[in-house]
Amino acid sequence: MNKSLLLLLLSFVLILAACNQQSGSEESSKNEEKSESASSESTEENKDEAAGNSGEKAEVTFWHAMNDDHEKWLKEKTDEFNKDNENIEVKLVNQGSYDDLSKKLLAAGKAKKLPTISQAYGEWILNYKDNDLVEDLKPMIDGENGFENYEDINKVFREDNTFGEEVLGLPFNKSTRVLFVNNDLLKEAGVEAPKTWEELKTAAEKMTTEKDGKKVVGMGFENGLAHEISMWIKQAGGEFIDEEKQQVKFNSEEGLKALEYIDGMLNDGTARMAGEDEYLSGPFTNGDVGMYIGSSAGIAYVQKDAKDIDWTTVPLPKGEEEAAPFQGTNITMFKTAEDAAKQGAFEYMKFLISEENTTDWAKTTGYLPVRTTALESDEWKKFVEENPAHKAGVSQYDNGFIEERVPGAFAMKEAIAKELDKMLFEDAEPKETLENMEKEAQKAIDEAK
Repeated sequence: MNKSLLLLLLSFVLILAACNQQSGSEESSKNEEKSESASSESTEENKDEAAGNSGEKAEVTFWHAMNDDHEKWLKEKTDEFNKDNENIEVKLVNQGSYDDLSKKLLAAGKAKKLPTISQAYGEWILNYKDNDLVEDLKPMIDGENGFENYEDINKVFREDNTFGEEVLGLPFNKSTRVLFVNNDLLKEAGVEAPKTWEELKTAAEKMTTEKDGKKVVGMGFENGLAHEISMWIKQAGGEFIDEEKQQVKFNSEEGLKALEYIDGMLNDGTARMAGEDEYLSGPFTNGDVGMYIGSSAGIAYVQKDAKDIDWTTVPLPKGEEEAAPFQGTNITMFKTAEDAAKQGAFEYMKFLISEENTTDWAKTTGYLPVRTTALESDEWKKFVEENPAHKAGVSQYDNGFIEERVPGAFAMKEAIAKELDKMLFEDAEPKETLENMEKEAQKAIDEAK
């Protein structure tokens, strides 16, 4: 092969290699561009997805048992909250009565299909805690978006939601027992509103009379006396239940004194049960009963119907001790909820018991403000000045107690009510009643353990 031909072949090989190199480089560049493009698209998609997730509403389901004006208020406030919080949607689910709510929560707990939050009594929460269903709110309360000035919640309500080191709820609709008095009948009887058991007995005697052709009974007890019997026993100086030992303690000298006091007034005709009326707000506003002990949440109902009488409420008369039961539900959160729903629910719970809202709730419904700043606000003070019937309930905070939390609390109360009714309606003796109450109440607690 001559030199010219060799050079020609060599040049061809070099050109071919260069072309292949250029082609490979271009392909590589294209692949890199594709990779970068895909990576960029993926990143943007992730950003969009994240943005979409962050923009999704946290759905909060709230099971409750509020009805009539109470439910109306709750709906209005919930609508307000949802409007102001675009990323949270609270859905209210009315479960009927408290009994219905309790049963539905029990079934939902077994099925692991609980709502985000629910109204719940302290003894219910104890059961949820024992079954590891309820969320400890303390990390949220102490967290970055926590509860500003948690100590502002009244002590008696904080204690109701504290279980050891855990906070398992926030107070909502809280009430206490007060004495409703007909000022006109008090004046006619020549007595003042009673402050002690003895004064209550005397006032009831003097107010029991014939008026306009009908009998007026001085004092009234509502049919649900079982729900306040702990008050009478504590006022007598006794103990109701040892919460730690889960043991009833009311079969005592003090417990007997409480039952004999109530039974004595019924027997001598200076007091009556609600009976067919069920609640005493009706007989009271009709002038058939001069005084009765009822829930502060019943003030609104009396106000509605008491057109022709001068009336008010006063603190509970004291026995050996001052003791006022504080009742009503809290709002508790369940562990089964998603984290986003829990955070949304916590914001909603804080909203419901803000100073502004707990004040408005109390003014609207007769329930009590749960925060000290609300009680000390000019708005509340002005309201009480214009509506003095609301003063008695909050005056009892220092003497307030929450009933002891034990397993089977509802069943225990039903057992007590059954035995107590035998004394109230069937002439059973107080001592026998007390012994049977102790036996059946303890049985209910033990069976629920």
